[in-house]
Amino acid sequence: MEFTVEAGGARRARTDCAIVGVHERSELGSAARELDVRLGGRLSRILKAGDFSGRSAETLLVPDLGPGPAARVLLVGLGPRKSWNRRSYRRAVLTAAQAVLRSGAREARLLLTTESVPEVDAYYRARLAIESFGLARYRVPDLKSSRKPSPARLAHVRVVAASKDELSAMKRGVLHGAAIASGSTLTRDLANLPANVCTPSYLGTVAKRLAREHRSIRVRVLAEPELKRLGMGSFLSVTRGTHEPARLIVMEYRGGRPGAAPVALVGKGVTFDSGGISLKDPGGMDEMKFDMTGAASVFGTLKALAALGSPINVVGIVPACENMPGGSATKPGDIVTSMSGQTIEVLNTDAEGRLILCDALTYSRRFKPSVVIDIATLTGACVVALGQHMSAVMSNTQTLADALLASGRRAGDPCWQMPLGEEYQEQLKSNFADFANVAGREGGAITAACFLWKFVDGLNWAHLDIAGTAYVSGANKGSTGRPVPLLVDFLLSRT
Repeated sequence: MEFTVEAGGARRARTDCAIVGVHERSELGSAARELDVRLGGRLSRILKAGDFSGRSAETLLVPDLGPGPAARVLLVGLGPRKSWNRRSYRRAVLTAAQAVLRSGAREARLLLTTESVPEVDAYYRARLAIESFGLARYRVPDLKSSRKPSPARLAHVRVVAASKDELSAMKRGVLHGAAIASGSTLTRDLANLPANVCTPSYLGTVAKRLAREHRSIRVRVLAEPELKRLGMGSFLSVTRGTHEPARLIVMEYRGGRPGAAPVALVGKGVTFDSGGISLKDPGGMDEMKFDMTGAASVFGTLKALAALGSPINVVGIVPACENMPGGSATKPGDIVTSMSGQTIEVLNTDAEGRLILCDALTYSRRFKPSVVIDIATLTGACVVALGQHMSAVMSNTQTLADALLASGRRAGDPCWQMPLGEEYQEQLKSNFADFANVAGREGGAITAACFLWKFVDGLNWAHLDIAGTAYVSGANKGSTGRPVPLLVDFLLSRT
C-alpha cells in the first residue's frame, strides 16, 4: 500500500473515499465541515436525521455521492470533544482503516490527520495513523488449507495535512510509521507461527535473511558448542530436555558513527515453554509459543531501523531455545553456573526466561553498550499487576526509565515503572548457591527483575516485562506487535 502526504484539506480533487470525523452531539470535525459545504449540506442532513451519533469507533459509509469531491464518504466517530486525546485519535484512525479496507475504494484521503489533537503534533498524527493502517491490514500467517481471502482493493492512502507548514513533519511521520508497521508485522508473524515451525534454528535463518535484505545488519548465530565454550551454563540448563538445539543470535545494526557505543536489545527467545520439569497446567499451554515475543520484538525493531537508515548503532542479542521436560532436563534443586561465574539454584524450571537472559546480558558487555534493554514475556505476576494494557519497566537508572516511559506515551505503547530494591533481592537467597532463580509469589515480577539486576552491575540497564501486552487470548488470539513502537520511538529519540 502506498502512502503520500498532501495539504489542502477537503478542497482537493476527487477521491474514491474521503475519511472525516464527527464528535458526539453531531459535531462535525473541521474537515467534515469543509466537505459538508462542498456536498451541499448532505452530511449535516445525515446527522440531523439521527443516522450517525459520533460515538467513539462508530462508522458510517456514505456511498454513491455522484459527481463532486468524493465518490463515498466514511464518517468516523471521534467521541466526546472533552475527552478527545491521543488514545481516542488512535482508536478513530484504526476504526477508519478497518472500515475503508472493507469497502471497494482503491484510493482514500485520510482527513482525520487534519484534526487538532491535544499534545499530539503533526509528526505523531501522521505516524500513528500509518501504524494504525498497518494494524488494520495485518493478517495472521495461518496454515489453513482453505482458500485465502482476497486482499483489500485499497492501494493508496493520501494523508492530509492541515497546512503546508505541517507537510515536512507529516512526511517524516509517514516514513517512520510505515517502518514501524513493517517491523511490527515481522514481530507478529514470528510470534504467531507455531512452535514446530518457529524453532531456534528458524529464528537464526530469519536473522540471516534480514542481513541479506539490509546491508547495515550483520548477523552471527552461535550454536551450542560455542555457548559451552563461553560458559553459558545457565542458558544451556534450560534447553537440556529438548531435541531442538539452542542458538544465540547476534544482530548488529550499524547505522551510527563507527565505534560509537551501541544500544543493546536483549530479547527472550523461548520458542515454546512447557515449564520443563515444573510443568505448566495444560489450559492455555498452546499460547506458550508466544514466549519468544521479546526476541521477535528485537527482530522487528532492527527491521524498522534498517528500513529508515537510522543513524544509531544497535546490537540485538537473542538467546533462543525450547523449555521441555525429558530425561536429561534440569531438575528443581539443580545448581548451574552462569557465564558471569555466579551460581544459581534452580528451584523452578518454569522460571526459565531469567536463566537465558542473564547469560545474554553478560554477553552484551563485550559490545560496551551505552544502554542495555532486555525485553521478555517474563512473569505471569506482571499480568496480575498491570493487566494487558501496559508493560512493566524496571531500571537501575531513573533517566533511562523516564525515557522509556516517555516513549511509551508518545508511541501509544505505554509502560509503567515498577520498583527495584535490595529488600526484594534478599528474597532470592539460597542455602546452596549464590542465589535462587525464584523467590515465591509475592512481588514476582519485581523479584524476577531483581534476579537480572544481579548481572548488570555497571551497565545502564532497563527491563521490560511484556507478559501482559505481547499477545491477546481468546477468539482474537494473536501477537500484538508490541513493544516495537515503544522501542523504535526510544531509539529514534536518541538520534
